[in-house]
Amino acid sequence: MLVLGIETSCDETGIALYDSERGLLAHALHSQVEMHAAYGGVVPELASRDHIRRVLPLTRRVLDRAGRRLQDLDGIAYTEGPGLAGALLVGAAIAHGLGHALAVPVIGLHHLEGHLLSPLLSTPAPGYPFVALLVSGGHTQLMRVAGVGQYQLLGETLDDAAGEAFDKTAKLLGLGYPGGPALARLAEQGRPGRFTLPRPMLASGDLNFSFSGLKTAVATLVRRSPPDAQARADIAAEFQSAIVEVLAAKSLAALELTGLARLVVAGGVGANRLLRDTLAARARRLRIDVFYPEFEFCTDNGAMIALAGALRLQHRRPGDEERRSGGFSVRPRWDLEMLTVV
Repeated sequence: MLVLGIETSCDETGIALYDSERGLLAHALHSQVEMHAAYGGVVPELASRDHIRRVLPLTRRVLDRAGRRLQDLDGIAYTEGPGLAGALLVGAAIAHGLGHALAVPVIGLHHLEGHLLSPLLSTPAPGYPFVALLVSGGHTQLMRVAGVGQYQLLGETLDDAAGEAFDKTAKLLGLGYPGGPALARLAEQGRPGRFTLPRPMLASGDLNFSFSGLKTAVATLVRRSPPDAQARADIAAEFQSAIVEVLAAKSLAALELTGLARLVVAGGVGANRLLRDTLAARARRLRIDVFYPEFEFCTDNGAMIALAGALRLQHRRPGDEERRSGGFSVRPRWDLEMLTVV
């Protein structure tokens, strides 16, 4: 099955072509970071307009790289939600337009399901079941994954997601957009032990997270005494250490609770070097396996949508295509745990 994946949930346009037998054939990504940097964050209207300009040229590029034609497609997958409504509508409209013209099935996917399954693009790939840590700008969740569409929520953030806390703290430290990667780079220059920040909910006894108080603690430090360059780096290092300690501890607690020995880490914060190093060290000691997507697939991308679409379409029931043929929708807000096998 040859599936085209279209990702337009926020500020990156991702297109990919996935073959169920041969794997990922080609993919392309356009980031809007430079455009939004002038505004200090994503401007939804500009994001939507840029997706309109990019989707079809990127689709042609991906097909050319793979040596395929639109007529070769067996299905089309797009991100239905969550995300920016206008941006999601661009991908949905183009996907359904192409699907109608080509008479192939079209499937809308949960953005986080794409992230959750993205390590399956790598070698070795994790087997089921596993615990997944989904950690990004808008989401921090722990899930038990028994198969495609078989997800059990174990814990989630009660306020700011980890990536959101990174971005807000970066702004407090005077860093540009996108703030998370900038803060991680600054933290490399920091000296440990100069400042002490809380580890929120580390001893809560459950698998939930909370990071807004950590951001507030940084704001208090900065307000009390405006930091010089070295102090900013030291604060960044302590902040990153606090986030990573909580994420690692809760992830390992989820493995112990479920009795599993496989952990998948996905989402943009999954690219954080300190998080990877910390989990690797603890994994060796505890004899567990940790899986990540390739760095290029940690952030939003079309490859994860094409993969998830191929897996979903393989499980579709008779009549599903007909039920979808009457129209389409997007879901700016969408609970991942509500998903079931199609």
